[in-house]
Amino acid sequence: MPVAVTLPEPWSRSRLSVVVPTYNEAENLPVLVEQVLALPLPELRLVVVDDNSPDGTGELADKLAAAHPGRITVVHRTAKDGLGRAYVAGMTRALADGAEFVAQMDADLSHPPFYLPQLLGTMLSTNAGVVIGSRYVAGGSLSQEWGLRRRLLSTWANAYVKAILAMPLRDITSGFKVWRRSALEAIDLPSIHSSGYSFQVEMHFRAYRRGQKIVEIPIHFEDRAEGHSKMDLAVQVESALRPFLLLRHERARSRHRT
Repeated sequence: MPVAVTLPEPWSRSRLSVVVPTYNEAENLPVLVEQVLALPLPELRLVVVDDNSPDGTGELADKLAAAHPGRITVVHRTAKDGLGRAYVAGMTRALADGAEFVAQMDADLSHPPFYLPQLLGTMLSTNAGVVIGSRYVAGGSLSQEWGLRRRLLSTWANAYVKAILAMPLRDITSGFKVWRRSALEAIDLPSIHSSGYSFQVEMHFRAYRRGQKIVEIPIHFEDRAEGHSKMDLAVQVESALRPFLLLRHERARSRHRT
């Protein structure tokens, strides 16, 4: 496994909270926690948001939090109502606890944690509002386990969203990124509409339309280690419709401001 870059002080002591939504991730969570907490970021905190997983992920998260006092917070939700709602809950908690920077990443080990210091360092050196771990900028790559169908679907989804929303990003659907506190405050988390994977697109769109500087850096995207994908038909339908709804909401917002 590649080694994480070591940031100079005071950058390495930035108050970074990593938000990780979970649903049936009991096999992956202990591995993720070990890798994240081993990073050379002593002020890093982990916020696990569990949607009442039937496989006991929530209880396991509580045990991991007890084993790492002060470094892991567990947010328990009573129902599985979407990735977007889970992220809003976790990010809101991270900000309330004083985070300067908030990272988001999947629990399935598809986002290698060793990139986190690089994402943070890029943010601090460029004064960006958000830094995206991108699969589609030069140097980015996808797991060899991804078949042709998944590659084509991912490429098409990015092209589809870019064509509708006219955002100059290569990986609009990326779920691996670091946000500056002020950027999250600017996009108004409580009013986010998306509940599924289209949350990623809505967050990027709001940041872009509110003038936040967005930087993409290359990452290698791994395939899920254990468990199953949560991308069902309802999520796919929401993802297809959401760009049009975002345009409508943004136009309404512009009219109210004038």
